[in-house]
Amino acid sequence: MISPETEAQILRLHHAEKWPPGTIAHQLGLHHSVVTRVLTQAGIPRAALVRPSKVDAFVPFIVETFTKYPRLAASRLYDMVKDRGYSGAEGHFRSIVRHYRPAPAPEAFLRLRTLPGEQGQADWGHFGGVSVGRAQRKLMAFVLVLSYSRVLFIRFFFGCHMENFLRGHEAAFQAFGGLPRVILYDNLKSAVLQRIGDAIRFNPRFMEFAGHWRFEPRPVAPGRGNEKPRVERAIRYVRSRFFAARPWKDLDDLNDQAARWCLGDAMDRRWPDDPRKTVADAYAEEKPLLLELPPNPFPTEERREVSVGKTPYVRFDLNDYSVPHEHVRKTLVVCADLSMVRILAGQTVVATHARSYDKGRQIEDPQHVEALVAAKRHARKHRGMDRLHHAAPASGELLRRLAERGQNLGSAVSRLLRMLDAYGAEELQAALLEALEKDVPHPHAVRHALERRRQERGMPAALPLALPDDPRVRELTVLPHSLESYDPCEEVKDEDCDGACVPA
Repeated sequence: MISPETEAQILRLHHAEKWPPGTIAHQLGLHHSVVTRVLTQAGIPRAALVRPSKVDAFVPFIVETFTKYPRLAASRLYDMVKDRGYSGAEGHFRSIVRHYRPAPAPEAFLRLRTLPGEQGQADWGHFGGVSVGRAQRKLMAFVLVLSYSRVLFIRFFFGCHMENFLRGHEAAFQAFGGLPRVILYDNLKSAVLQRIGDAIRFNPRFMEFAGHWRFEPRPVAPGRGNEKPRVERAIRYVRSRFFAARPWKDLDDLNDQAARWCLGDAMDRRWPDDPRKTVADAYAEEKPLLLELPPNPFPTEERREVSVGKTPYVRFDLNDYSVPHEHVRKTLVVCADLSMVRILAGQTVVATHARSYDKGRQIEDPQHVEALVAAKRHARKHRGMDRLHHAAPASGELLRRLAERGQNLGSAVSRLLRMLDAYGAEELQAALLEALEKDVPHPHAVRHALERRRQERGMPAALPLALPDDPRVRELTVLPHSLESYDPCEEVKDEDCDGACVPA
């Protein structure tokens, strides 16, 4: 601060003596900014050093162009003056030309007032990411505000796709006990697919939803957040007063806390239109004027067509869900809500699973796995029976008789297949006919017949052994010992051994 006498002396030296500001500051021992400030406050403009510029010759053209096209980009204007002979750099041109662009007039806004029950405003708020197992999910909050009373509703979801958008509306309508006649939105894809000026192409499913609940969806102008300020402020309010530093275990816990907060602290806040009232007081006036809820809900399940590959699983929302093995190589439909996943073939539900928000998990129904394992065993048995039928047709009759006697067919098929590999189809067919003729339908009888037929031809027993390729083993000849000496046997009765028989 300087004294009034010093200010008067500065002005006298500048006007009477024509001293420049720098000389005055030097002679009076002041900073040059002090002298400049005193002269500026007295209405004396600050002298600026003006140097000639290459742009000077183009200033009339620049001013005229900006008069016609005030929002023309500086880069386009640079190309225009360059075609007219300007040789300066673009960066220098941009720094100068901004002083000639006309400043837009400040826009005034009307204070919006709505009637009770007339209007609501809805939007999504992004609240970061959440790790669920190996999956990274977006945490989104659907917020709907009644414009008159400022009652707000919050529901958190993993993602902001169409089904969650509709679920948020339905939950809000149920919480309010009614719904407004008009709801405002910005141009999010769940509501507006395409917009060119006033021409709007709505999302067909959302229009079906609005028709079911009998409200009018009304998009605001693009980039005009002032047209739905209540929901914008509500999202900021939720961030600062509810979500900040709040612990929660899972999505259900977070939504439970949000519901209690909306009915408690959010209801008790001051009503902006009358500080003597609370939001709860204004809501009591508005609730009777809301539209009534329709008797039946709107279907909000996620429906996806999925293809089943060679394994009996379908991929949905980053995880695999099991289906009965009869549906492999088919196209099924997944219907999912927030907690359950149903898989349909036409109108028939073929599988039901609890929904997982993890990533890469394999959710199985134990009955599906057990049925597949049993089918594999059954298939192996039938493949073996088919091979036996073609190689030795009499095997079918033998297996039929075994089944009548309650014998294990799987074990019988396995034994007959080993005999087929060891003796060949012709020998097995002959042995089967012999066993059937003697009415002894059993694999042991078939093997006995096979061994006897080989012995009659003087052939060694067929042993299913895996021998090495060593010729010393494969070419080894063993001479069988004659068993005739063991055949004659005479029983001698010994009186001291109480009738016991011993060989002589």
